Amino acid sequence: MSTDTGLGLAAVVVLPLLIVLAVVASRRASLRHDKGIVTAALRAVLQLAVVGVVVGFALQSTLGALAFIAIMLTVATITSTRRIRAIAVVPHQLAYCALAIGASAAIVLLLLLLPGVVPRNPETLLPIGGIIIGGSMNATTLAGRRLLSEYGARFGEYEAGLSIGLMPPDAFKLVAGPTAGDALLPALDQTRTVGLVTLPGAFVGMVLGGASPTAAAALQLVVLVGLVAAESLAILTTTELLARASLPDGRTVSV
Repeated sequence: MSTDTGLGLAAVVVLPLLIVLAVVASRRASLRHDKGIVTAALRAVLQLAVVGVVVGFALQSTLGALAFIAIMLTVATITSTRRIRAIAVVPHQLAYCALAIGASAAIVLLLLLLPGVVPRNPETLLPIGGIIIGGSMNATTLAGRRLLSEYGARFGEYEAGLSIGLMPPDAFKLVAGPTAGDALLPALDQTRTVGLVTLPGAFVGMVLGGASPTAAAALQLVVLVGLVAAESLAILTTTELLARASLPDGRTVSV
């Protein structure tokens, strides 16, 4: 039996057990994500099967890689918008998420690609683009949900700020702004503990591909710091856009 066949059979047995474990933990902790865990796992199986075929075509040209990155951005925007709308419906939220994720990722990717910090080829552009967009999506989602939850929980303080002459953006940022920083904690912890707690994918992939550990570490460092930069920009953009948005009555916000 080949190694690939053995891994495939093991995955068929273990994956359902892992899903059951996650669902049981979710139910016991009242996380309300039982259905979401199963749906996410099934979607991952289907999407990875499809992506495995599509990526092969995308890696054949820079244009193909950019097209696939555009798809990533679209899906990231829709995902983040849906998560934030579960807290509160804000007009133009789709555009806000697209700007927060897209602009932040674009700035960091250009800083990495234009000076030649990373190779300007489809094989590098596609995975790094996916990493940066994914991080920006997570930061936008976490920041948006945290900001709106805090706005709803402290709506009385927000109104008090308005009553003493603060403009709505200033009152919003005074009440809810500091909580947006929580969205950066995963990226910060990942960067602080790299090599001690985790060996990230870019590093491992390069080493397995034959690169020297020094070169792999240099690329991974760039990716990690790029993630922190992109996520910081995404959080800043999300905060500024929500502060200036037509926000719903805080009493209707889920907290």
